[in-house]
Amino acid sequence: MSHYPTITRTVVVGSPQGFHMRPAHQFAQAAQQFQAQIYVVKGDLRCDGRSIMELLTLAAPQGTELVIEAQGPDAEQAIETLARIVENPQPEEPPTEDDSPQ
Repeated sequence: MSHYPTITRTVVVGSPQGFHMRPAHQFAQAAQQFQAQIYVVKGDLRCDGRSIMELLTLAAPQGTELVIEAQGPDAEQAIETLARIVENPQPEEPPTEDDSPQ
């Protein structure tokens, strides 16, 4: 994939809970849908965007700047999709009556 340019975008973690398990899981699942190689960078840490465990090592609270890097045929689309997950997280869903123990 080296003949594709690397596209980068700086994003800011929007969730009050930070970039925790739920958004990391959403990010990794979305990243797997693209052909592009995807990495997330925080300072000197660089991790595979498809790995939930690596994403969690970033320990990124709300307001943290992350750089998303993508290289491949669908890199621009990947960056747009993944940036939305980091910047505009889905609200946490409150437990429903179906989730409560019987």
